[in-house]
Amino acid sequence: MRDFLIVGGGVIGMMTALQLGDAGHSVTLIERGECGREASWAGGGIVSPLYPWRYGRAVSALSRWSEGRYPELAGRLLEETGIDPEYRQKGLLYLRVDDVDAALAWAREVAKPLSRIDAVTLYAKAPNAAPGFDSALWMPTLGSIRNPRLAKALRARLATMPGVECLEGQEVNGLLREGERVVGVATAGGAVKAGQTVVCAGAWSQTLLASVGVTLAVRPVRGQMILFKAPPGLVERVILKDGRYVIPRGDGRVLAGSTLEEVGFDKRTTYEARDSLHASAVSIVPRLAECEVEHHWAGLRPGSPDGVPMIGAVPGLEGLHVNAGHYRNGLVLAPAATRLLVDQLIGCKPIVDPAPYQRALAGLAPN
Repeated sequence: MRDFLIVGGGVIGMMTALQLGDAGHSVTLIERGECGREASWAGGGIVSPLYPWRYGRAVSALSRWSEGRYPELAGRLLEETGIDPEYRQKGLLYLRVDDVDAALAWAREVAKPLSRIDAVTLYAKAPNAAPGFDSALWMPTLGSIRNPRLAKALRARLATMPGVECLEGQEVNGLLREGERVVGVATAGGAVKAGQTVVCAGAWSQTLLASVGVTLAVRPVRGQMILFKAPPGLVERVILKDGRYVIPRGDGRVLAGSTLEEVGFDKRTTYEARDSLHASAVSIVPRLAECEVEHHWAGLRPGSPDGVPMIGAVPGLEGLHVNAGHYRNGLVLAPAATRLLVDQLIGCKPIVDPAPYQRALAGLAPN
């Protein structure tokens, strides 16, 4: 029997498997589709909450820890797999921010480089940004990662680790319970058991926990994005305005996102969202109007009541743990959220106080 069973092959699940494998444990990761092809693939890859000063301390603590780990992780995966996750630290420009004073006060409190810049500096950094802005906020340390390549690199690395097995295309029908202990999962092909089971299934985590009588407050929130086939250099850094953003890739392509839609598990794209995203992108960089929209897609974020992820053991059931509810910040928080849970699983000192992420689990004893 394996030491750990991880349900869900997104970035959270794969990073958990990587860390447990690094620590010498045997791990089975099970994914109903292809690893990294749900929310982890669909996001934009900005390695920070969009407006970090608007979040509470629980999210901020994880995001600060994670941000410092992404360069190291990207370099490691490139060296070990030959796949470049394309971590880029080009900074972020905020156009038209209503709460500038709050943003600057937050930056002083957490010692984060964030400053108000004038129009000359703004257009020197982003010559193709929409004209007419007399100032902006500038965060030079912000990075972004090409999340589909990050997922591909993680999957490739796990494939080389002797203690880790990945079972893809395996639909999990529910958790297996023996008395007050969860011992694994039931699939169409039979039971898969392990000493400890970790649910990292994103928006689908609620359904899995319900199979053992636990009500998890995680819901799907659809986000749609579009991709422009733009010439290299048109957009060099992330630019954010009115809650929408453009994100450059190394080959010149530009992502624009994203919507927030409460439509359940519906992953269909809509013409209305495409038009809205296109208009937002052009309002940030007008020359994008000349570029072809190469792709339009949707993903399902794991929404939680206050955006704080639920990380830790599920009360009342031995052997069951959860890491879910990261909402818009799954990629942002992934290195810290997974490390925090792995620390608890193997008995290490947690990187941050685990209490805020366990409070959401406190009332989850099975029915």
